[in-house]
Amino acid sequence: MVTSVRLTSSLERSPLLERFRACRTLTESLASHLAPEDQVPQSMPDASPTKWHRAHTTWFFDTFVLQPSLGDYAPPDPCYGYLFNSYYEAVGPRHPRPARGLVTRPTVAEVTAYREHVDAAMERLARTADDALWARVAPLVELGIAHEEQHQELVLMDILHLFAQNRLRPAFRVPEPRTPGRAPPLEWIALDGGVHAIGHRGGGFAFDCEGPRHEVLLRPYRLASRAVTNGEWKAFIDDDGYRRPELWLSDGWATAQREGWEAPLYWERHDGDWHAMTLGGMQPTDDDLPVCHVSHYEADAYATWAGKRLPTEAEWEVAAAAHAPAGNTLGSWRLAPAPASGPGLSQLFGDVWEWTSSPYVAYPGFRPEPGAVGEYNGKFMSNQMVLRGGCCATPDGHLRATYRNFFYPHMRWMFSGLRLADEA
Repeated sequence: MVTSVRLTSSLERSPLLERFRACRTLTESLASHLAPEDQVPQSMPDASPTKWHRAHTTWFFDTFVLQPSLGDYAPPDPCYGYLFNSYYEAVGPRHPRPARGLVTRPTVAEVTAYREHVDAAMERLARTADDALWARVAPLVELGIAHEEQHQELVLMDILHLFAQNRLRPAFRVPEPRTPGRAPPLEWIALDGGVHAIGHRGGGFAFDCEGPRHEVLLRPYRLASRAVTNGEWKAFIDDDGYRRPELWLSDGWATAQREGWEAPLYWERHDGDWHAMTLGGMQPTDDDLPVCHVSHYEADAYATWAGKRLPTEAEWEVAAAAHAPAGNTLGSWRLAPAPASGPGLSQLFGDVWEWTSSPYVAYPGFRPEPGAVGEYNGKFMSNQMVLRGGCCATPDGHLRATYRNFFYPHMRWMFSGLRLADEA
């Protein structure tokens, strides 16, 4: 006799299966805006083709859920394990990341068939698994959903970078008229110092790097009420911010000089005015919107120029903990940052990821999960910086105050901006 296993409501079969279906549908909805030709190229080694994202997120369920748990399951092609593994060394060898754009076969249609094959098998697993088996696989299904949500954001980041290389400046989606709104005046919000607890409390999904929950000691500090805007960034440019080495970290200055940075990624001057490539095509920069596509090096230089600093991730989390994790995210289908609403602390979630001054390192007591899934976050805890809060391309419901995103400090193709901090 199989003993019944009690699961949290989020892991029970019907709710979890509905979340799985909705997640898989959203990925296909994003891909539906693209022609097959759009889904194959790779614009740079850090980006991946949309076809690869669709296949890789499918491979995750194939490899970690179905193959160990559904006895008669087999992938459509055993080579898919080599082509669509990303970085899981324990699973086996894989196609080199910089050459993903060379994988013209399987075709886009065959990747669609692969997704349908895996989706059907997942439905069968949900119908046939006994309670004990479902209790073992449900946390992996939930992780797979969160993983695919991350790749939905990556699809939009990567297709924007790809389209920006095209002189036609194609739009992923024709933008809706901008809702009138002005960025409110920047305020400084005072926050208490002392001992605070940060990190995930448990009782719901979180990535392993969000814990363990632990105490930190903060001095009293102030946080800007909103993100830095395009208009404020233009003042930095006009004051020779990109030409003044005293504002920059040494590695940042070397990178800016080597790469010829003069403005955020995707900004171009047209007839003396700044325009930027967006998911809606080339658009005039709006002074009231949060500045976007800046590196950690640029964010730090701006903060120095402004006489302020970037917040630590602990300062950011303590400020955000009392706020609902909702804002201008993917579900709005705006696909671009929006002006802040005020007064008070706003724009913490959505619009742009906010750089912090904190390196991405393990929390005290962190231990990676055993097996291949333990490679998800822990092995990247070196040389990267933490961003908080999500962006306009982050799927709805994906964010938490404890969520830690991380990128190398020179990267700027993600939807990244900044919020200033200062001493109290």
